Amino acid sequence: MIASPDYLASRGVELFEVERGGDVTFHGPGQLVGYPIIDLKRHRQDLHWFLRSVEQGLIMTLSRYGISGERNIGYTGVWTSGRKIASIGVHARDWVTWHGFALNVTTDLSYFDFIVPCGIDGVEMTSMAKELSLRSEESSVDVDSVGDMTAHAFSDVFGLVRRDVPIEAFLLKAETQTAGTA
Repeated sequence: MIASPDYLASRGVELFEVERGGDVTFHGPGQLVGYPIIDLKRHRQDLHWFLRSVEQGLIMTLSRYGISGERNIGYTGVWTSGRKIASIGVHARDWVTWHGFALNVTTDLSYFDFIVPCGIDGVEMTSMAKELSLRSEESSVDVDSVGDMTAHAFSDVFGLVRRDVPIEAFLLKAETQTAGTA
């Protein structure tokens, strides 16, 4: 962590200690934060497989917006053109997962200046909106529509039947920013 807890508090950022992999991360407005709860006994009892599957679901989501998502060997998460666009940190008990991912959709990226994201020195964070604007494309991306696309992608990746439940039923509207540490 770069900023002190007092400085973070002065910026309205709350700090929480949690049990998940991935070191320090940030959650705030403009992110799609998803905690897929998957019983790996019904799929594959392998956390590395699960992490790669979460990455694949996010890569599929990005591709639907014309953004090329990729893996970065040695690191968990999703990247595009060398910039990190999604962070992943999970935990499991009795092969049931919790915690999950944060995909930067329209996130204020300045908050990442206060931390070493996921413990990776020198990482450049990005968002879907930033990537689309770099290509001079109209950025009509929003968390709700990305959430719906992500639900479809995860249904495909995990072989799940998707029920037609409005995404709003699953969204938690962030009113404050948070930084978490593992």
